[in-house]
Amino acid sequence: MEALNRSDIESFDRNMAEARCITAVVHTHPDGDAIGSGTALLGYLSAHGKDAVLILPDRYPAALEFLIGGEMEKRVIVAEDSMAEAERRLRSSDLIICLDFNSFSRAGDLEECLSSVQSGKILIDHHLNPDRKCFSLCFTETETSSTAELLYHILMEMPDIRHDAGRLPAITATALMTGMTTDTNNFANSVFPTTLAMASSLLGAGVDRDFILDNIFNSYKESRIRLMGYLLDRCLHITDDGVAYMILEKNAISKFGIQDGDTEGFVNIPLAIGRVRMSIFLKQDKDRFRVSVRSKKGTSANLCAAEFFNGGGHELASGGKLMIPDDVADAAEAAAYIERVTRIFFNR
Repeated sequence: MEALNRSDIESFDRNMAEARCITAVVHTHPDGDAIGSGTALLGYLSAHGKDAVLILPDRYPAALEFLIGGEMEKRVIVAEDSMAEAERRLRSSDLIICLDFNSFSRAGDLEECLSSVQSGKILIDHHLNPDRKCFSLCFTETETSSTAELLYHILMEMPDIRHDAGRLPAITATALMTGMTTDTNNFANSVFPTTLAMASSLLGAGVDRDFILDNIFNSYKESRIRLMGYLLDRCLHITDDGVAYMILEKNAISKFGIQDGDTEGFVNIPLAIGRVRMSIFLKQDKDRFRVSVRSKKGTSANLCAAEFFNGGGHELASGGKLMIPDDVADAAEAAAYIERVTRIFFNR
């Protein structure tokens, strides 16, 4: 990643110092990087005596509950459960820091409120095409593993930290390692030299990586494992072009009692098959399918998601959605849609 701009760092530090009420916000359906970077910043601000709150548009996955507990839980607002409280908090904030999303639309039902409030807004994100006009200060870097890593490098520049990870609050260090670990799929993708340097520094500062791994990879509900077997046995299809896809419809979601976060990482599994070049996972959600796209090097998940799935993201890891009935007439047509558009994508 490129060196951080010194004037931006000074502005960030000054904005935090001058603000009385600071609110951090992450994207809808928050994943490990969103929760990790959000709680890391919350921990840092709280340690400095700030009136700081983290707003999550939706409930967080159970596997990440270890980052939000005790005193930390009192500083987290889940907008899905209390939209009025979330909006009141945003409107009373002197400073809003948006993490792990590139435009207000990725904050779901919070978009209108975020757009209308007049407080200062800072963006910290690693996705393509940030909506810079909405923010007074932007830290955006695509050549980094995660927003958690980008935040780590920013915090290392703070006057009180001075490039010593041991000076970070314990929860901040743990959350940063968690966000980076999940977004790299435990160092399987999007790993840069700076990523390994970050991990080494945090380990040296005392972060318990075994504790993190046990929580995020070894604490799933039994229903997740049974669903995984069901999907791989009954729902995995591979096209002649090497596109693996699985579709999780609402009847199966109900049968297995699946909640947000329970399917995290499923899209990566088919990439272990040699002839698979791209993996697509669809999960039905009311009048739409939420779409995850992953690909191997040389195939652009981002281009495919942008052109055919109303989304985008990173070169090898992107997301989007399919709307019913705008994109497909009903859920039964989703498989045919995937096969048709990926045939176009790979054969033009």
